[in-house]
Amino acid sequence: MPEAVISTIRVQTEDFELQAEVAALTAGRHDIGAVVSFSGLCRDEQGALSALELEHYPGMAEAEMRRIGGIAVERFSLLGLTAIHRYGKILPGENIVLVIAAAPHRQAAFDGANFVMDFLKTSAPFWKKEHAVDGTEGGWVSAKDADGEAQDKWR
Repeated sequence: MPEAVISTIRVQTEDFELQAEVAALTAGRHDIGAVVSFSGLCRDEQGALSALELEHYPGMAEAEMRRIGGIAVERFSLLGLTAIHRYGKILPGENIVLVIAAAPHRQAAFDGANFVMDFLKTSAPFWKKEHAVDGTEGGWVSAKDADGEAQDKWR
């Protein structure tokens, strides 16, 4: 029988460290056969972007992340899951989001991580505003059709 699922859900301004998060998720576990991670970084949009400003709906963002994570754990029989999303001003090259899925086998870990990321992009209440290198403040970034299409494949 698998051990209890370890699930970490955080929304924070501080950066995270991938290796430390993987170590925390897998420490002392001998039932995990695969760990898949996704780390999303802020792009500079070919030198035009100085920062992304991320805002969220406190309390609701964490609750939605927990809901999505719970579905992924059940659907893909994950043994552990970490989902961390940052907010505040994030510079190009800095981390924005981290998803780590642990499972007995690789396909479940890959699918679990992809599922969580696809739903975080479309369902969790986070908003992004672009800041240009010339000092102008851009608008809020609209959702992309591709994000909705990625989520639809799980239905």
